[in-house]
Amino acid sequence: MLDRLSTSQEDLHSAELQEDTQATGCTRISECSDRQIVKVTGTLRTVTLRPRAGVPALEAELFDGTAPLDVVWLGRRSIVGIEPGRKLIASGRISLSHGRRVLFNPKYELRPLGQE
Repeated sequence: MLDRLSTSQEDLHSAELQEDTQATGCTRISECSDRQIVKVTGTLRTVTLRPRAGVPALEAELFDGTAPLDVVWLGRRSIVGIEPGRKLIASGRISLSHGRRVLFNPKYELRPLGQE
């Protein structure tokens, strides 16, 4: 109990996300390599609209407690349910862009709000 009280809130949240990753049978983001087909889960930390080459693109940062992953939906300005703090499961092929892991146009499943 003393250990839990002395641990930062961010560390506790990361540990909780890592447990969720194991429970859903997903791959940890930190273990994903370039061109690998993966299924990952985590919490969306940021969601922004950032055009790429003149095409609208909705970008979100997914965090699973081990590493961040940029999730990008090309040609979309918004998606209902994609908002900061929302948990989701995403699958697709990982690529590396400027040293960061990116998942373009993934299949995704929003986690029920009651589980957050």
